[in-house]
Amino acid sequence: MTIIFIPMKKISASNKYVQFVKYCIVGALNTLVTLGVIYLCKSLLGWNLYLSNALGYVCGVINSFLCNKQWVFHSQGGYRREALRFVGGFAVCYLLQLAVVWLLTRSIGDFEYLILGIVLSGYGIATLLGNVVYTLANFAYNRLVTFRE
Repeated sequence: MTIIFIPMKKISASNKYVQFVKYCIVGALNTLVTLGVIYLCKSLLGWNLYLSNALGYVCGVINSFLCNKQWVFHSQGGYRREALRFVGGFAVCYLLQLAVVWLLTRSIGDFEYLILGIVLSGYGIATLLGNVVYTLANFAYNRLVTFRE
């Protein structure tokens, strides 16, 4: 059996699919960082739940910026300029996601069904679709604006 090792940097630089997969991995890591910080602050340190939540999200966004800059997009640009663009893109894409959730919830309704012990709701479906829109829009924004070559 022959094993061939191909450096990920060479693949990701020319392959948008691999870059998107890496972007999604960073997203999963950000979720763990965000939830971990919230748990640490609220449950272990006993801090205010809103402060814990805000710190969790700040840490998740910082982690996202650094991982996307270094690992996903391999950017050599300046940190300040890219960080400002990154936060701007986060805000724009979040508002887009919020609009999708609001529009879908209003159009399909906020129904709830219990199926095999799992609640399926109009808001839940709208939120999932909004997250897909956010992920695709934010990836495109970061690739074309924040970390453009």
